[in-house]
Amino acid sequence: MSEPAALIIGDDGLARPSWAASDELLRNYYDTEWGMPVRDEHGVFERLSLEAFQSGLSWATILRKRPAFRDAFAQFDPEKVAAFDESDVTRLMADAAIVRNNAKIRAAIKNAQATIRLRDSGGLAEFVWSFQPSRTPRPKTPQDVPTRSPESEALAVALRKQGFGFVGPTTMFALMEAIGIVDTHLLGSHRRGSSGVWPA
Repeated sequence: MSEPAALIIGDDGLARPSWAASDELLRNYYDTEWGMPVRDEHGVFERLSLEAFQSGLSWATILRKRPAFRDAFAQFDPEKVAAFDESDVTRLMADAAIVRNNAKIRAAIKNAQATIRLRDSGGLAEFVWSFQPSRTPRPKTPQDVPTRSPESEALAVALRKQGFGFVGPTTMFALMEAIGIVDTHLLGSHRRGSSGVWPA
């Protein structure tokens, strides 16, 4: 039995990995957002929060629920989320439109508070981007794409020391992929090198 194609050419003639080739929501996310640089506190906090909620689930599930997450978490405004209390935890646990996981909800609040504290030392975005590696993977197939790296392991440790939760090395590598710190677009994908951070 032959291996499935690493890249699929869409009706538009563009090459994408299989995960982004069929579902319209995932394809749009891949084409316009995934891997593009995010360097502001709000943007990094939202994506860090969503990556934590994604742990153990599919990204498609989180992406479909993102509008509801934004509504439930005050558009991921760190100051507003940092002020959430037990009544908010109760409200969120009753919200069927999001992922109702007590530990992840509490981690999002804790992480908002840690994000506020990081402002005194450059801020969350600068902190996360300081773990950018000197080179990025150059995967030819999905099997070539790593799920963690020395930098994501170091970032996970450093964030935990700052009081963050649900920031394991695999989750942090996914964050680094999502916000452009590394480029794991497959060689030959129409998105390879599109972030401007790394050459194609």
